[in-house]
Amino acid sequence: MRHKGVDKETTRRKVTEAAGRKFRKHGYAGVGIDALAKAAGVTSGAIYGHFGSKVKAFESALEAGLDEVLDALPEFQAKGDGWLEDFCEYYLGEAHQADLECGCAMASLTPEVIKFDSPQKHLYESKMQCIADQIAQGMTGEDTLGRAWSFLASLIGALNVLRACDSPALKKSLAKQFKAQILKMAKGES
Repeated sequence: MRHKGVDKETTRRKVTEAAGRKFRKHGYAGVGIDALAKAAGVTSGAIYGHFGSKVKAFESALEAGLDEVLDALPEFQAKGDGWLEDFCEYYLGEAHQADLECGCAMASLTPEVIKFDSPQKHLYESKMQCIADQIAQGMTGEDTLGRAWSFLASLIGALNVLRACDSPALKKSLAKQFKAQILKMAKGES
């Protein structure tokens, strides 16, 4: 039974956004249906009504999170030649390091996808291929798709290392080194 005045798509979007925040911060196993419902301001029954299961809520959050990356890339690429630097600076920046709940789904949810079966891995692979393709379109030179995948993998790994470190001085030093090496590789420089 639906509540009067409650739009089904609005509720679904609220749950997807809340699930994305919770799964990014606590992981799939660290969040139950009740916590997802509370974060979204709905009942547990609403979660099941919209998604049928926690796995489907995760899939929705994963897809929405990766779509955020796809939506943001053209904005960076529109800046011109320096877009890789700008994206790298944002991605490995202090604000992004600190914000697990609203940070990138690529870094936070990739370790969760590893634990799933083929349907979730297929969704992840399909979205990541779109992201790599978009990045490759903004690159020049040889093997742009290979460099785009390497760029992504390097950024995801680097962000997770930075998030796992405690020392601000070490994080600052590592971020500087990671950025330099990742950009060198992304541009195809030796």
